[in-house]
Amino acid sequence: MNKESKIYVAGHDGMAGTALMRRLASDGYTNIVTRLYPELDLTRQTDVETFFAEEKPEYVFLLAARVGGIVDNRDHPADALITNSLIELNVIKSAFENGVKKLIFTASSTVYPEISPQPMGEDLLLTGAFEFFWGGYALAKALGIKLCEYLGRQYGAKFTAVVLPNLYGSGDKGSTVLPMLVSKFHNAVTSKAKHVEVWGTGNARREFLHADELAGALLFLAEKHEGGGHINVGYGTDITIRELAELIKKISGFKGEILFDTTKPDGTSRKLLDSSRMFELGWKPKISLEQGIRAVYEEYGKNHDDQSGENQK
Repeated sequence: MNKESKIYVAGHDGMAGTALMRRLASDGYTNIVTRLYPELDLTRQTDVETFFAEEKPEYVFLLAARVGGIVDNRDHPADALITNSLIELNVIKSAFENGVKKLIFTASSTVYPEISPQPMGEDLLLTGAFEFFWGGYALAKALGIKLCEYLGRQYGAKFTAVVLPNLYGSGDKGSTVLPMLVSKFHNAVTSKAKHVEVWGTGNARREFLHADELAGALLFLAEKHEGGGHINVGYGTDITIRELAELIKKISGFKGEILFDTTKPDGTSRKLLDSSRMFELGWKPKISLEQGIRAVYEEYGKNHDDQSGENQK
């Protein structure tokens, strides 16, 4: 990509999208195309085809998705499958038909089997059953991965699918474990609560990648990766949910007790990506988990303190 290349960021207003937008701006890219929903509904094929025919972007970053936490995906698997499949098919197909030079599509580690050797390499895709709680979402993301692969195999398209661990970062309003814990500990500190409740046993292990790291990785892949397949982009190490809760407790200054609600699901016991292929290409993350969470916690606290002040006026 050069600085004047026309770049479409689908999902620019989400956590990953805003991180990528900041990085594109800081790196001097000046021709960025975005659309908000409902200005452009990516589940509507005709609308997406019209957009691509009119705008003719040269590069596409497909970050838009229907994303929720473990309970949302457990209870709404059809919604997750339908919405995400439509977004992926419409955007990837239209990008190909309109001559996009390179497309980067993001998926998650849920595409790998629930029972997998650890860490999980790219060759595990579709070798076993998905985790029950994430079945609809995972199937849709696997579809997007294979479409990128098959367009490369059949037509030589340079479309790359990126498999990610749990993301966190600035502006994270998600319902996944890390932002939920940040919210719980902040609320406990401000309300002087005596305990914080954490779902599950605390023994499950998860890998976390800062959204700013992802933004750098996506631009790196746009330059370095020739597409036609998928690649893992992770932090390289994981942490138990119990250790994560203790870390956020330390950062927040909370003095009370952490209680684990073992009636709630843990999910898969471990989901660590083997990102050695990405590391060998020359990219590695630099933001430590404690450093990243501290920044997220401070931002969350400032935003909620500001909101409290506004409410009192």
